[in-house]
Amino acid sequence: MTSNQENRATRRPRSRTTARGGGRPEGAKRDAILTAATERFGRDGYEHTKWADIAGDVGVGPTALYHYFESKQHCLYVLIDEAIDDFRRRFVALTEGADDPLEALAAVLQDVFDLTELEVLRNRILVSEQGLLASRSGSPREEEARQTARARARELEFVWASFLAGAMRSGTIPQRDPRLLSRAVLGLYNSIWQWYRPAGTIALQTIADFYKERVVAMIGLGAEGAGQPRMVA
Repeated sequence: MTSNQENRATRRPRSRTTARGGGRPEGAKRDAILTAATERFGRDGYEHTKWADIAGDVGVGPTALYHYFESKQHCLYVLIDEAIDDFRRRFVALTEGADDPLEALAAVLQDVFDLTELEVLRNRILVSEQGLLASRSGSPREEEARQTARARARELEFVWASFLAGAMRSGTIPQRDPRLLSRAVLGLYNSIWQWYRPAGTIALQTIADFYKERVVAMIGLGAEGAGQPRMVA
C-alpha cells in the first residue's frame, strides 16, 4: 500500500449512522443501500433505476428501504451529500495548516484521482444528477436532505476558495478571483466523469496527468509547475 493509499484509508469517513451506532446492523444495512444505489445510479442512470431494483440488490423487500430512506430521491440526496462531504473532508485534511500551499495543492490534485471504481460511479452521479438539487421537495425529509446537500456543495467550494485565497495572499500563486477560480477548477474536474469509464481505453492515471497539468496552468503556475511541489523564483 502506498503512503497516499494509507492516508486515504485513515481519513475515509464512516457513514453517520455507523459512526454513531458503533457498527450496528442498522448502519451496515444503510451503507449497503447507499452502495447498491451508487452502483445502480452510476451504471444504469438514476431515472432508469427502480427503487425495487435497489431492494433486490441489498436482499430486502422494497418496504424495508423506507426504514432508512423515504424514497429513491431521498436516497439520492443523501448519497450526494455524503459524497461531497467526503471530498471536503479529504481536501481539508490535506490543506489545513499546510506549510507549503504548492505541496498541499499537489497532494490534492493526486488525491482527487485516487479513486475506487465505486467512487468513480459516485462522481458520475454527482455530475449527472446534481441539478436535481435545484428543485424543492414537498416531503420534509427529502427537503431537509436536499438542503443539506446544497449546503455541502457550497462548503466544498468555500474551502477551495479559501485555500486559493490564502495562497494568493502569500504570493504563492497569481492573484485571481478565488471563487471564480475554484468554480473553474471544480468544473474542469467534474467534466471528466461525464465521459470517463473504467473499462475504457484511457487509464485514469493518464487522465490524471493530463488534467493536473491543465489545472496547474489554470491556476497560473505555468507548465513547469505541474509536477513540482515548489516554484522556482
